Amino acid sequence: MKQVTSAEDFNVSIQSSGLVVAVFKADWCVDCKFIDPFMPELELKYGDRLTLMEVDVDKVGDVSQEQNILGIPSFVAYTDGRELVRFVNKLRKSREEIEDFLDKALAVYSTLHDSAERKEE
Repeated sequence: MKQVTSAEDFNVSIQSSGLVVAVFKADWCVDCKFIDPFMPELELKYGDRLTLMEVDVDKVGDVSQEQNILGIPSFVAYTDGRELVRFVNKLRKSREEIEDFLDKALAVYSTLHDSAERKEE
């Protein structure tokens, strides 16, 4: 998973025309550690359809404030610099919940992408 190291890096990454999902987390977060074992598998499963990037809220704190991240781990999907959908709360997230969110993000992205293509025709 790509590591975001600065606010500039974050802002450049979310400008992608593809689907980018930011995973906001921290080293001290127990619930973040809970998802670590299966995140590489999810990255492989979804890697051809979206990009996952990790945002450490302690190292890139301004970004999490600007994005209104109230609990971690949190997931926010972006394309073309716009937020599409988010999975943000203070609860532990299961693999199934994360997969459901990624599927939802892909559906929203696909709907927007298809709509934009129809406008161009």
